[in-house]
Amino acid sequence: MELKLTELSNGGGCGCKIEPRILNRILKNTTNMRIPEELLVGIETSDDAAVYQLNEDQALIATTDFFSPIVDN
Repeated sequence: MELKLTELSNGGGCGCKIEPRILNRILKNTTNMRIPEELLVGIETSDDAAVYQLNEDQALIATTDFFSPIVDN
């Protein structure tokens, strides 16, 4: 059986995201949560990433963005 990477992702690259409107609907019940001051970028921006300040010199950046395969091998 031949594995084709392009068949493993329905989306098309960096533009394949949840619309901000839909994301807001999904996350609307999280608005009562306490947001730590170390969270520099969170759900309020409808972004596909978060930035959390670890200390004075370092921050952790997490993203849900990915690039889908453009070739099969």
